[in-house]
Amino acid sequence: MASRGHNHLVIMAGGVGSRFWPMSTPECPKQFIDVLGTGRTFIQMTVDRFRGVVEPENVWVVTSQRYADIVRQQLPEVPASNVLLEPCRRNTAPCIAYVAWRIKSMDPKANLVVAPSDHIVTDREEFRRVVTDALDFTQQGDAIVTLGMKPTRPETGYGYIQADLSSPSLRNKSVFRVDSFKEKPDLKLAQQYIRRKEYFWNSGIFVWNVNTIVNSLRIYAPEISEIFEKLLPIYGTPQEQERINVEFPKCKNISIDYAILEKADEIFVMPADFGWSDLGTWGSLITLANKDAQGNAVVGQNVSLYDTNGCMVHTTEERRVVIQGLKNCIVAEKDNTLLICQLSEEQRIKDWMEA
Repeated sequence: MASRGHNHLVIMAGGVGSRFWPMSTPECPKQFIDVLGTGRTFIQMTVDRFRGVVEPENVWVVTSQRYADIVRQQLPEVPASNVLLEPCRRNTAPCIAYVAWRIKSMDPKANLVVAPSDHIVTDREEFRRVVTDALDFTQQGDAIVTLGMKPTRPETGYGYIQADLSSPSLRNKSVFRVDSFKEKPDLKLAQQYIRRKEYFWNSGIFVWNVNTIVNSLRIYAPEISEIFEKLLPIYGTPQEQERINVEFPKCKNISIDYAILEKADEIFVMPADFGWSDLGTWGSLITLANKDAQGNAVVGQNVSLYDTNGCMVHTTEERRVVIQGLKNCIVAEKDNTLLICQLSEEQRIKDWMEA
């Protein structure tokens, strides 16, 4: 059984996307908004689902300097010293390397879960069971575990993991070696994947002990590892941020998948099914939200719909909203901006706004 006191949660929260425009913007991206209308933002829900698995003082957030204040405002229970600030974007490998070395400097027996800040999980009890099981597995050996989601549709927006289901681990029959990682497929290939039991969605949730990930970085990404290893004497001191501001931009811009996972030997997948989704569009939100008899999903308290079908309505600013005659549309409001468009045209609208 993993020692809970050595369990650490690392939340990657540096993204600047505006995939739920106009609610999310570069100033307040997806991870900091309450898109479900529950009163909790994505990043707050991420912390919530780890309660009972990780102690509050062992929660870490790696984010951009521009989001430091909003992280501290939304997560006051996270120690200020556990909010690590990137001076620039360098993808997930430098992000993970920084926090791994930082945690190792204070807890050499640490066991880490690394998770994105903007995903949805509907079955929290099963989620905690799976994560705890994975932590037990990584504590006992030199293994990297990814959580693979059982696919429910031929999704082209996710990467996939191909597992070797013929031979489960001797230490845990729910863990299998990874044969390969697959890029986001086209529809034809995704349809092939879903017909085969060994393919899983790549959730981007990783579990490993701190020595495993540090040693993997030393072997497969030495130029990144060297940067953070030489900073060991200053972690936790007033000089840390100043040195990070100088050294972090020197890192190669590379994901942890390319830097480590596609090269290392001891890579495993734990298949899981706990209602996971990487909500990336209003269209994906409507598939998860509660819908009325006409297929409309509504987030907002004062909305009336007439002759309206298949729409995603998100209006939470206490205004009276009346909609008549719309079909398969998005209606979303934030501050002084109102979006009304066909669900099928969502990406084009975002491209226009970002041009």
